[in-house]
Amino acid sequence: MTYPTLLVHLDGGRRNAALLDVAATLADRHDAAVIGVAACRPVPFAMGDDYLGGDYAVIEREIVADELARAKTEFEAHHRLARHVLEWRSIPTLSNIAHVVARHARAADLVITSAGPGFADLATHADTGDLILRAGRPVLVVPDSGATATFSTIMVAWTDTRECRRAISDALPMLRLAERVVIAEVAIDALDARAAIDEVAGWLARHGIAADKIVSRPKRSSTDTLTALADEVGADLVVAGAYGHSRIREWAFGRVTRDLLLRDRRCTLLSH
Repeated sequence: MTYPTLLVHLDGGRRNAALLDVAATLADRHDAAVIGVAACRPVPFAMGDDYLGGDYAVIEREIVADELARAKTEFEAHHRLARHVLEWRSIPTLSNIAHVVARHARAADLVITSAGPGFADLATHADTGDLILRAGRPVLVVPDSGATATFSTIMVAWTDTRECRRAISDALPMLRLAERVVIAEVAIDALDARAAIDEVAGWLARHGIAADKIVSRPKRSSTDTLTALADEVGADLVVAGAYGHSRIREWAFGRVTRDLLLRDRRCTLLSH
């Protein structure tokens, strides 16, 4: 089991070096073909109730073309990706960027995107929460500051939900290559949690994957406890389920943005 095709979403408005480094490492490890995609939409100029047209529209079209060209150049210039490149897709659009990128996920097994800055430019960067909810594929979120993609120690942030079951299944190709896999759950009722984790570990074992098991009571919050556990085991990848629209923004893009998604060295694999 592997990821034969990776879809890498570049942000045309800024550099994507960390994202491309991770994509190249994964492409090497999984002998994967890589599709690069960037989408960009014009920013409407408005004055009162009327949108300005004419010269402003021309300027915006030129800005969109320049940003897409910059992303294409960066993608094609990454020497470690060169032998894996399947194709490049530049998409000028008036639609939501996340919706556009999600449609192109049909061509891939794994979507790779950057977490983006705290207030990403949604004219060039897909809203990560919307992308995860719409892609129908696992989404690997790469911190802007760069991260390892060897994924030697992977922590599964377990809760007994459909989304988490989907995430651990989607992560199997990475789990197979890891040196250590840890299933961690934050739970008040440790006995019930251990019973579920034992079954998950047994399922992984039948896939040839040995896993350590940790059940911890929440100390300050579940997020803080998971972050501390990830640090403690030295995880360079966290696998987690992404929940419904309101909860994904709270869980994945509230405090966890700071604590998990934007760690210097840590990527996060999320599935819905």
